[in-house]
Amino acid sequence: MDLQRLNGLYEPVVVRALETLWGKSRERAGGSTNLLMAHLLDTAAVAELLWDDFLAPSTRSALDEVAGGPGSGRRLFVWICGVHDCGKATPAHQRLWPEGAEAVERAGLTWVERSAAAGAKQQRRWRHDWAGGLMARELLTDVGWGVDQVDWVWPLMAGHHGAFPSLRDVREPSSAKGQLRGRGVWRRVQQVLLDVFTREVGFAGLREVEPVMVPSRALQLQLSGLVVMADWIASDERFFVGMDDPVLVSMSASRERAVSAWKALGLQGGWGVLEMPGPDAFRNRFGYGPRPSQMMVVETAHRMSGPGLVVVEAPMGEGKTEAAQAAAEVLAARFGEDGVFVGMPTQATSDPMFTRTRRWVEAVDEQLASRVVLLHGKRAFNWEWKALLEDAGAYADEAFCGVDEFGLDDDPYSSESITREMPERQAPAEWFLGAKRGLLAPFVVGTIDQLLYAATRTRHVMLRMAGLAGKVVILDEVHACDVYMSQFLREALRWLGQARVPVIVLSATLAPVQRQGLVDAYLAGAASREELRAQVPKPSGYPSITAAWLPASGEAQFHVEATDSWREDLHVAVQVVPEAVPGPGSSRAERERLQGEADARVGDLLASELIDGGTALVIRNSVARAQSLYEKLCERFDHDEVRLLHSRFTVARRADLTEECLRLLGPKTSRSRGGRLILVATQLAEQSFDVDADMLVTDLAPVDLLLQRVGRLHRHEGTWRPEGLRTPKVFVTGFEPRECREPAFVYASEKIYGSHLLLRTAAVLADAGETWSVPGAVPRLVEQVYGADPALLPAVWREAGEAARREQEERDRSRAEDARRFLLTPYGEHEKRTLAGLHHGGSTAGSDESSLQAAVRDGDESVEVVLVVREEGEEVFRTLAGRALSVNGDVAPEVLDEVLGSVVRLPSTFTQAASVLSPLPGWHGHPWLRRSRALVLDASRMAQLGDITVSYDDKFGLRQV
Repeated sequence: MDLQRLNGLYEPVVVRALETLWGKSRERAGGSTNLLMAHLLDTAAVAELLWDDFLAPSTRSALDEVAGGPGSGRRLFVWICGVHDCGKATPAHQRLWPEGAEAVERAGLTWVERSAAAGAKQQRRWRHDWAGGLMARELLTDVGWGVDQVDWVWPLMAGHHGAFPSLRDVREPSSAKGQLRGRGVWRRVQQVLLDVFTREVGFAGLREVEPVMVPSRALQLQLSGLVVMADWIASDERFFVGMDDPVLVSMSASRERAVSAWKALGLQGGWGVLEMPGPDAFRNRFGYGPRPSQMMVVETAHRMSGPGLVVVEAPMGEGKTEAAQAAAEVLAARFGEDGVFVGMPTQATSDPMFTRTRRWVEAVDEQLASRVVLLHGKRAFNWEWKALLEDAGAYADEAFCGVDEFGLDDDPYSSESITREMPERQAPAEWFLGAKRGLLAPFVVGTIDQLLYAATRTRHVMLRMAGLAGKVVILDEVHACDVYMSQFLREALRWLGQARVPVIVLSATLAPVQRQGLVDAYLAGAASREELRAQVPKPSGYPSITAAWLPASGEAQFHVEATDSWREDLHVAVQVVPEAVPGPGSSRAERERLQGEADARVGDLLASELIDGGTALVIRNSVARAQSLYEKLCERFDHDEVRLLHSRFTVARRADLTEECLRLLGPKTSRSRGGRLILVATQLAEQSFDVDADMLVTDLAPVDLLLQRVGRLHRHEGTWRPEGLRTPKVFVTGFEPRECREPAFVYASEKIYGSHLLLRTAAVLADAGETWSVPGAVPRLVEQVYGADPALLPAVWREAGEAARREQEERDRSRAEDARRFLLTPYGEHEKRTLAGLHHGGSTAGSDESSLQAAVRDGDESVEVVLVVREEGEEVFRTLAGRALSVNGDVAPEVLDEVLGSVVRLPSTFTQAASVLSPLPGWHGHPWLRRSRALVLDASRMAQLGDITVSYDDKFGLRQV
């Protein structure tokens, strides 16, 4: 700071205070005290780089509009990021570090020590972030800012540690009035601090900073996330060592530090200003010309007059992914988006999409493929992701350390491993690998949960919105979201609509009510209203596209179109295979007998249909049913002819089995004549599983999911098939048709799906005749089952059908209410104009991955465990493969992958028994294992969980003995 100039402008006590106020203690600033002004300027300098090299053009344009016109948004953005920690110029902060407090007192600033005890109930929370919010509110009002502008700006300071308080929250306790934010000379010091900082970043004074309009609440949330990002970077003591000499503090010095840090961290944005793709772009990206449905999607992206929601409905194998990617490129070029987020229903479907997305991004710009991030809890087991990080020379996946000692407990600032300066790094910047940062990367592929988390009232939710805004969002297989998850999906769409984020939704089978609900949510957000209902036109065919957007006029616009599929309909022969279902109260012996008979019947069917060779996919609705059938089939067929795939294998084994199944049944498989293969699987094979089978045996499921399973048949042209299976065949089992009353369903199916949709699907099967035309019949079948016409059911089923409908409606209402406890915005508050009180009442879910997943995914809670072995008489633990750990379970680096690969998810029935499990002693403090529960198996690979005995082997996975 120019002390000579300051001494000529301000009182000596004020100048001394500016020279002394500390922002970070020596322990948190590389060994030297970091003056508060230095940290504010460091953060502002980082913000300049964020604006120049990271923000999407759409974000810059929106902030320009808020600030007063083209080119004005940059200074406002830099000022807001830098001023975030102004609340540290208060007793609430300065008294907390004894060494710093002593220096501040010597400079002439004091406080009353007993204020620490005053308002004890609030003292724990009333820190510098809240003090800064209240301080900014008062000082900005004093210089003449309008009420509307003050009201949206102060929560950005008050909420920069992850949660937004209400105005009532940040008021000082009456018993400590003025002692937490200061009074007397403190007030003058705060005024001068803001004035000096404001002039350093280029304004003539605080009055000049005032915005000209109030941004949308979504833009405020995005801006808040960017403030946090700038703060975290500027708090990294490796690059911003404490600066305790006020003579050296200046904006120019901070810019040098910021540029050095930015370069070392390797932070980069995405497309920047993307050129409009030319007429040959599709062929150049994907190696073939666009099909009619793909052309329809791309042309719609060109037609839209503003960002909006695009719903693409097309059959499996139609090329929806390529259509969405091509349309995303158009939308990004037209509306200034900088990257993409691709959300998939599961971790298993995210992995192949990561590969496909990298290839597409590389085709657009070969230098950008290294910036694609895979984001889900098991990404460490994706070979491509792991290879990228290892080749880059670092593997800091999900590790972080460093906290603000006087902030919230989980504010991560820097990566645990030291980032190397690597201009040629062919992996995403290591900074994005830390907790809560993944969505900020320019190109992200992950589970849809990552988007749903952005709709939860949790700490640091602003980082998730900052990561989504400025991108094109692609959501695949959205029909997989049940009633509970749909509450979060619609909440997320509201915020994305308000943020003017283009969203492309993909589905093979979407019920009309689902389509209407998605459009309603997006448009309500775009209009900043609690509800906006505009009847969505019904597509006239299939494949189809429904696009909706809200132009400046405020009148919802739609474009709805349909075209022919690029392939002719498959005429699928559908047949019911009845299964005797045990009644309520049946003994275990009776249930096992009936299950054995059902398995034998499926075995007979497969032996008959595959007599000349061919491939069969068998999908069971529970792991236990899949394991039981697999055991029976192994007795009838050669071992090499039968495979099993389900979710209770260890993650490493499951990855190997999935890769093997895709190799044996995937698009590039060459089959030998007469060869036979049977894959027994659970719902894992239902979606985004690119296998080709000649016939399907499936448990009954709601018709949309049944059609998803049918989509695994005859997918690839040129595949050899035996004479008897050249027409695709589907055999539906898992229920017992009865002549004089409604059918009975196996317990697992009814527990998962409820009886309402199963009854209506069973009715469709009864009326289906000999064949279904797929995909042509898909819209009709889905509309029939998800419609409300009671006449679909046979007369003798209708009483049971009505009872099932009421039960399902009550269940849906209850699940929706359960979800609302975690939603970011309670009903009735969507029209609020600021972020104040967004977290009023506290966060309702934890910030770690498992807590968030429990919040956004309904159902019985399940537990993941790590399988280890300790044989009788041995002191050391071992991995499943027999490699030694130690007496305490300590894991050597060369064994870590093997231990992490031994994670398996227990069924919900084991959850209570598993709650007593804990990490091995040697895992405490380990970044990846410290929260992992260990399930210790004996020499026979068995363990006792309460009253239940379980076993594990690579053939069957985990099962109850």
